[in-house]
Amino acid sequence: MLSEAKPPFRAEHIGSLLRPQMLLERRAQFARGEIDRAALTDAEDAAIEDALVLQERVGLKFATDGEFRRRSYHSFFYRKLGDISIDTVDGADAGTGPAGQRAAQPVAVIRSRVRWTEPINVPDFRFIRSKTGLLPKITIPGPCALHFRGGDAAVLASAYDDVAEFWDDIVVAFGKELDALAAAGCRYVQIDETAFAKFGDPDVQAQLKARGDDWSVLIDQYVAVTNRILKNAPAEMQLGMHLCRGNRGGQWHAEGSYDAVAERLFNALNIQFYFLEYDTPRAGTFTPLRLVPRHKKVVLGLVSTKTPAMESRDDLRRRVDEAGRHIELDRLAVSPQCGFASVDTGNPITPEIQEQKLRLVVELARDIWGEA
Repeated sequence: MLSEAKPPFRAEHIGSLLRPQMLLERRAQFARGEIDRAALTDAEDAAIEDALVLQERVGLKFATDGEFRRRSYHSFFYRKLGDISIDTVDGADAGTGPAGQRAAQPVAVIRSRVRWTEPINVPDFRFIRSKTGLLPKITIPGPCALHFRGGDAAVLASAYDDVAEFWDDIVVAFGKELDALAAAGCRYVQIDETAFAKFGDPDVQAQLKARGDDWSVLIDQYVAVTNRILKNAPAEMQLGMHLCRGNRGGQWHAEGSYDAVAERLFNALNIQFYFLEYDTPRAGTFTPLRLVPRHKKVVLGLVSTKTPAMESRDDLRRRVDEAGRHIELDRLAVSPQCGFASVDTGNPITPEIQEQKLRLVVELARDIWGEA
């Protein structure tokens, strides 16, 4: 059973929140050299405190910092591990263009070995804990994101002679970060994985084939790498995985159901629970949920962060009931499908709509399970 005492909670959100305009302005000033790091940090602190109040106000039982200190959910992390970038396509910013359309996949550039030198998210965890009574939730990118967005060619271009050595470094780095978070008292971590949900897209499969990768072989490789990290993860830590098809400025990177990956995703991957995107027909049906083993839980991402249109609570309730035909209702929870701002410029919705959508998730959870 889902428990009030530990994650996942009945009402969840994925992590990132819309950056206030004030913070975006301060970040631009910092980039131009008009303010120093201390002034930017003060602005981040103030914005995060407001975000914590928002999460408490809508009735959530946990809180993130909105990822307000990050430009994107993965660049913040991977750039702390070396001379690594993952946000550009042919030198241009990824994810630009009209909302509601497919965006180009970002490309990883690996110029150094992956090395963990100090805690990356511990300061964020400590700040959240010092400012709220809600349970802090830390989000980190998936360990396979670099390889998925560059393949062996990116790994071997300049930093490595052996792909196996790259994977060893990834496992060590993620293990050290989880250990550091646990030592600081963190008990809730969400891994944001960009690969698994995209493998069902024929276009993604074709792109991988063109660079010499068999998408089905990659699934097994990525499961094995992730399981190496999970095997040694702190026992006291609740670990969930969010599966993402892309979420930048209202755009997306992939479509396709979970059918092609469900058996291995749910049964071979040793994660405790899943955050699954189910906001549009692009995600397919709930049928693959029949393969989720009884000891695992699923958070249904039913509310869209890509569009300002408000969902109907009655329609959402019917969708949860539909999912319940394939997996026990008591092993389900609800959330938006992804964050509201995977990059700092955010999705095309207003702060008011963001709050309404978060509140809708909480009200839906209370309506179904009597708690959020």
